[in-house]
Amino acid sequence: MKKIFGFDFSHFKGDMFGGITAGIVALPLALAFGVSSGLGPSAGLYGAIFVAFFAALFGGTNTQISGPTAPMTAVSMVVIAGIVAAFDGNVGKALPAILTVFLLAGLMQVGLGFIGLGKYIKYIPYPVVSGFMTAIGVIILLTQILPAIGYYPKEDIEFVSEFKPQAEEIILNNILKEEADEGILVLEDFKETIHRAEHITDEQVLKESQTLAGSEASGVIGAIKILPRALRNISWLEVLLAAGTIFIIYGFKRITTKVPSTLVALAVMSGIAYGFGLDYRPIEEIPSGLPIPNLAIFTGFSFGSITPYIFTALTLALLGAIDSLLTSVVADNMTKTKHNPNKELVGQGIGNSIAAIFGGIPGAGATIRTVVNINAGGKTRLSGMMAGLLLLVILLAFGPVASQIPAAVLAGILITVGIGVMDYKGLKAIPYMPRPEVIIMLIVLVLSSVWNLVYAVGIGLVIASLMFMKKIGDVVAERSELESFDRSKAWPDEINLPESIKEDIFIKHVRGPLFFGSTSYFQQLVKQIPEATSTIIIRMGRMPYIDQSGLYAMEDVLVDLVKQGKTVLLVSVLKQPRYMLERIDIIPDLIPTEHVFDNFKDCLSWVKENVKDEIYSNGKAKKSDEKA
Repeated sequence: MKKIFGFDFSHFKGDMFGGITAGIVALPLALAFGVSSGLGPSAGLYGAIFVAFFAALFGGTNTQISGPTAPMTAVSMVVIAGIVAAFDGNVGKALPAILTVFLLAGLMQVGLGFIGLGKYIKYIPYPVVSGFMTAIGVIILLTQILPAIGYYPKEDIEFVSEFKPQAEEIILNNILKEEADEGILVLEDFKETIHRAEHITDEQVLKESQTLAGSEASGVIGAIKILPRALRNISWLEVLLAAGTIFIIYGFKRITTKVPSTLVALAVMSGIAYGFGLDYRPIEEIPSGLPIPNLAIFTGFSFGSITPYIFTALTLALLGAIDSLLTSVVADNMTKTKHNPNKELVGQGIGNSIAAIFGGIPGAGATIRTVVNINAGGKTRLSGMMAGLLLLVILLAFGPVASQIPAAVLAGILITVGIGVMDYKGLKAIPYMPRPEVIIMLIVLVLSSVWNLVYAVGIGLVIASLMFMKKIGDVVAERSELESFDRSKAWPDEINLPESIKEDIFIKHVRGPLFFGSTSYFQQLVKQIPEATSTIIIRMGRMPYIDQSGLYAMEDVLVDLVKQGKTVLLVSVLKQPRYMLERIDIIPDLIPTEHVFDNFKDCLSWVKENVKDEIYSNGKAKKSDEKA
């Protein structure tokens, strides 16, 4: 079959099998990531459906399968928790704001693709990525321990009751804020406050207490703090379900890898729990029918509600870009093809934007699912679209059945995901890695795990950039000679400099870029030039780039040299540095065009003719010349 409407149907059979297989692999992970995010299994399933379909349709990697991934879910979990807390723990009220942030992240990805950022993603330092990925694993592991042992802080009455005084204080403060907004002066009309306080119900206090309890036990620190209490309230049935899931996932792989072990574990453990009528905790109910757009994103839009999360949305967009393009590289290596990075970002952005409108969590290119697709015969974008359609069919046909899956089974699946997503390669290399890179990785790992994923990555990038700039500055300084002519250090074409003029020549070799990290070394030039030197030759044939800081540093040095009456000659100025020097008129206003040479040979000829004449005119001739 040939192309129809731009789709290549010549590999339809392989694409169909690849898409179906990848969709089956994606199902349990989508449900698990949805539960982990805090929006429920349906959000994970919606994300898998729309991101998979539209990222494949508009993306730039033919065989890529996209959907919710561990890194994207971990960051989404932070976003969701923060916004829900701002809405007093009410997920329903917070949902439009949450989805707006996800929509914004998708639109940012589209923008990143249009401005061509895809080709720059590869420059993110490995220690930052390594620390972040390992932190993702730690977060997933520790936060899934509680559901794996059947402990839910909001349902622990004794624990929740500890937050009752704080809950009452919050509710009372809310009443005072309401009265202030209405212009009621509490001290003058405190009876109104008492009247409103009398209508506070036990249910309101309980709900606020549960919100505070859930917040206290959230995240890595919260999970660690609550763990002793959780172990005293352990549910052995939930433990057995989670442990059985983990055992099957790792054990079934030893039998065969042709059938996804996560799907086998999901089916077997859910079948046992439901078939034997065990008293287990099921996941939230998955709505039946087609997904419905959440129009509250648009009708109730408030820029103020998402302003604090713009940087978080950008982080989601960048993380999704990195995640997807790394998977694209894996796909390229397996299929011997070449992906289009910017088109891939556009496709991922469109997929995430549409998923957000329908209530799905954001996703990215998923490496395991992509590899499964390729191995099963997928060759074109039809395979990714097929995976999304399969998940839609499963949603429509088996939604009520999927709602009976035990929560502990999904927790077990996520624990294996957390173990698998850690960067063991980076951890094993710690004893052999340069110390600065180890420090960066550990900083990102620790801060991401116990503080904030978004800020940790930003701090890691800043530290890595500063260390890189210092290192490059040191290298440039080490390779640049800041001294008068020395025959032992001369370049081959400098050896034949006449003895009569060598003491009047200062040669500066600039090797490597002159940028803000190396300007201090260049500025030392003036201080190290002997007073007797009349001519300074700056050789720039190995300086490929100069930034604004380097440009102004060079200008300052040249101005000082010219004020001292010294002659400055520039040799082999490359295209970019010359353009910059001409933009601010260093050439020709400060350094005449006749003092700029294409090669050292022409410069040397000028020196032999002009510097020698200058020596004689100043009465500085050598004794040998006087006798002659």
